[in-house]
Amino acid sequence: MCGMRALGRTRGLDGRVAELAERQHGVVARAQLIALGLGRDEIGRRMRAGRLHRLHCGVYAVGHRALTQRSRWTAAVLACGPDAVLSHWSAAALWGIRSNRGGPIDITAPRKTRSREAIRRHRMLLPADEVTVRDGIPVASAPRTIFDLASVSSPQTLESALRQCEYLRLYDPLSLGDLVRRYPGHRGVRTARMALTGLEESTGEIEEGLEERFLAFLDRYGLLRPDFNVWLEAEGHRYKVDCLWPAQRLIVELDSWQGHGTRSSFQSDKSRDRRLLRAGYRTTRITWAQLRDEPTAIAADLRALLA
Repeated sequence: MCGMRALGRTRGLDGRVAELAERQHGVVARAQLIALGLGRDEIGRRMRAGRLHRLHCGVYAVGHRALTQRSRWTAAVLACGPDAVLSHWSAAALWGIRSNRGGPIDITAPRKTRSREAIRRHRMLLPADEVTVRDGIPVASAPRTIFDLASVSSPQTLESALRQCEYLRLYDPLSLGDLVRRYPGHRGVRTARMALTGLEESTGEIEEGLEERFLAFLDRYGLLRPDFNVWLEAEGHRYKVDCLWPAQRLIVELDSWQGHGTRSSFQSDKSRDRRLLRAGYRTTRITWAQLRDEPTAIAADLRALLA
């Protein structure tokens, strides 16, 4: 009879552990297991049986080690204790405003903990209106995430992230401007202000990589900014152009090998350029290598075209 009760208790505990893991992308913290009623010996037996797998000190994967990126993010948050949140580049990847960079996971937490190679810790207790939960993961809000990136990225990268926020409709009661006013001495404030100013000077979503580099190039040479990723119609066709100066009816296409490195793409680009020209739009094409190797010449050509 006692054995039946023990077996029933074990199954009940395992069920609660499974429910918790399902809500947390397959990972749990030791403190959570204890709160569910598991003792130290019971946790140890489950580890030896391969039902719990240690990821960090006091954090386990339940059942297997086949972790998703969200599992790794959740495990890192749990490893850093109460009030810890995903932040910086990792939070930007979770929000979808930057691609996942790989490398250490960024966590902001109020207390100092031992640093591991897999986790990059930032020490601060964020106010309640600067944190939230997304996909079950405690995370810095989208505006706070962008504000954190201001101290480690360029104004153009930050502006691109802001535009992506707008495109994804990641609205929040607290704006980046509010955070600039709240933390006037923060070392990213100047970058944040430049990004906010840039946001008012042109429209459209800016993609990572070549478009961000082109925006920085325009700002460096004092060239008029275009609207980015604009749809145009020509002869019954709709085309999305990378950069458009509407008043000058000038298009700049930023060509990478990945997007334009095949014969069919090359021919399609030429047909498109002819249709747009007949519709009154001039198109010039600029590559990554040209921006890198001959920026002064490119700037002079654009200045002449925009005159």
